[in-house]
Amino acid sequence: MQRLVTTRLAPIALAFAFASTAFAQEAGPGDLVAGPKNAEPAEEHERLAVRAAKILTLAREGAAFLDNATMLVEDGKIVSLGKSSELEVPDGYEVLDVGDRWIMPGLVELHSHVGAPTPFSPNDINDTVYLTNPGLRASPSVQAGNVRLRRGLAGGVTTILFIPGSGSNIGGQGVLLKIGHGTYEEAELRNPGSMKLAQAGNPERWTVGVTRTFMNWNLRNTIQRGAAYARRWEAFERGESSEEPERDIQLEIFRALRMGDAQVSTHTQFGQVVMMTVLMVAIEAKLPVFIDHGSFGGFLYGDYAEEHGVAAILGPRLIATTGFYAMWDSLDNDGRILGIAAEYQKRGHTAIGFNTDCVDGDGSLGTPPQEELSLQAAMSVRYGLKNVNLESLRGLTIVPAETVGLGERIGSLEPGKDADFLVLDGDVADPRTTVERVYTDGELVYDAEEERVW
Repeated sequence: MQRLVTTRLAPIALAFAFASTAFAQEAGPGDLVAGPKNAEPAEEHERLAVRAAKILTLAREGAAFLDNATMLVEDGKIVSLGKSSELEVPDGYEVLDVGDRWIMPGLVELHSHVGAPTPFSPNDINDTVYLTNPGLRASPSVQAGNVRLRRGLAGGVTTILFIPGSGSNIGGQGVLLKIGHGTYEEAELRNPGSMKLAQAGNPERWTVGVTRTFMNWNLRNTIQRGAAYARRWEAFERGESSEEPERDIQLEIFRALRMGDAQVSTHTQFGQVVMMTVLMVAIEAKLPVFIDHGSFGGFLYGDYAEEHGVAAILGPRLIATTGFYAMWDSLDNDGRILGIAAEYQKRGHTAIGFNTDCVDGDGSLGTPPQEELSLQAAMSVRYGLKNVNLESLRGLTIVPAETVGLGERIGSLEPGKDADFLVLDGDVADPRTTVERVYTDGELVYDAEEERVW
């Protein structure tokens, strides 16, 4: 027996096009901030059939959408999708008919610093004791459901990589979180999520100051020691060595990296350091790595990154202009504003995604707020990114999901994947679009009609 659930999804203006000053004030005691602790219990159906005017599947290859479609969800997983006229809804399913609204996968953000609950979290994730700190973890700072995460959720972000800062060349390990869940245990998707590496810029201020010559030497030295440590464990586990290695908590992450169970996420921006990232990490060390910053002239080595399978997850800056930073890459753009994503694309790069590098949740520290992730894609299109195959939307979903090795679970709406999806009134990369509902693992975790997050 089916029970029809209709929804009244009124547009609620989420001002993606502007940094809203309403988000700038931190909630204090007594302020109404809806979230897992004071919101109504999540609406959950073991079996849910979702009907919509358009379902954006956003698989990496093939058709990106279905018109007048139905998606069946059971126990938090997608069972099937198809034309509503062709897909029969079995008995026992709740039917959620969203009318002329669209359905799409939740957004995936691979450079976020807002897993912790306070504006001082940047200090907490910049424990720059040494220039390389591979053993440190960002996960102890996480408070699931904090107001900064809820703001991102209101903008359609369902998964983040919460990572250490860039005060040292290796800041430690990030953690992948599904931010709609109310407890850490539910939210943790993978830990470690990555090893955070940073080059040039911020790490140069470490102690008395260092230059790229020493940073490159020190990074190579740490990576080589970590790889050697991992190989000793691999030999022991294969039975080739009878002596069990002594465990080194600083280097344990390299075992996961060599197994492909985590990746190196790299705050790398200028052309020279993008080149060194590819050379040191992808080619020499043969570790999985992606660019998670990519600002300024990094695109000069876009073809080199593509050749060696290094994805470019770009942000927070998405344009390159004549000026101080252009000097580092000898950019001669004759005064033109260059779209960084478009420039990577012109050089043949095919795995382009977007990030905010959100630090404080409201933009007051200079990076875009988490809820403006979709605007990063919109800006890239505005500045030249060709979007004929919905590259903008795939760069918000399936590209980052595959980049961190989770393409089999998240990032697109396909049978067998997690039911992380949005209900919205159009293309999320259009700043006029409103995110009206957010579902994680088939559960309603945000409803714009019911919840205020600022």
